[in-house]
Amino acid sequence: MFRRPVTNFLSTTSRRSISVKHILHGSPEAQQAGEIDVQQHSRLVGRGKYVHGFEFHCVKPDKAKEYKEAAENYYTGLIRDPNLHVKLSGSWETLVGQQDTFLHILEYENYGGYDKTIALVKNSKHLKDYEAMLPYINSRSLQLNQEFAFLPTAPPHAQGGIFELRSYQLIPGTLLAWEHAWRKGIDARRKFVAPVGAWFSQVGRLHQVHHMWQYPNLESRKETREKAWQIDGWAETVDKTSQLAKFMDSFILSPLSYSPLK
Repeated sequence: MFRRPVTNFLSTTSRRSISVKHILHGSPEAQQAGEIDVQQHSRLVGRGKYVHGFEFHCVKPDKAKEYKEAAENYYTGLIRDPNLHVKLSGSWETLVGQQDTFLHILEYENYGGYDKTIALVKNSKHLKDYEAMLPYINSRSLQLNQEFAFLPTAPPHAQGGIFELRSYQLIPGTLLAWEHAWRKGIDARRKFVAPVGAWFSQVGRLHQVHHMWQYPNLESRKETREKAWQIDGWAETVDKTSQLAKFMDSFILSPLSYSPLK
């Protein structure tokens, strides 16, 4: 999702036409609702408990070491402050994809928690810690996402290996259809690997969905994905979601040392 930092993160892949009927193909609750607005879509498919801020930083190639030190100071400072309404889900560096790019996912107690946290940060030492990162950053992007109800974000753990973030730029109006397809197909993937989380955008770049997975290595990722194709329903899920997306991307991430998810 970066364009330096946004559009390059959603580069090329398939673009297919889709009929209006897909708008109403979401979960059973959504199908009963009929024609509904975007906010109601979010209430039907979202967990609604938290807001996750995806912070993307494109860092100067020769300043990665300095950036990592400054980022660790800032993000660990946030989560240690008992006055803030925020947790750090994880921090990662891109290995495959947009190079010299870092992703930090912060978990807020819904939008009220986000508002309170931002107000407090602006009047605390955390602001100076944040500004200490800026000399090492070429560009920044922030997107606020909500979790899909069927796939809450995993709690902190240390399993090792790599993470894969898959991002989809959906055709506007197809969120419910995407959720319905993935709700049916996720069981096929769960048989071989536990998902880390799945989100859809609400502020920032809209009509985007993300899901994250963790593997021991790239070879294990390849084998796991091949096994999923042998399970009934997975091929249908892949075919359906490819029709709903304008662009898709897969990024391989390495967790930073202080990341709660690693």
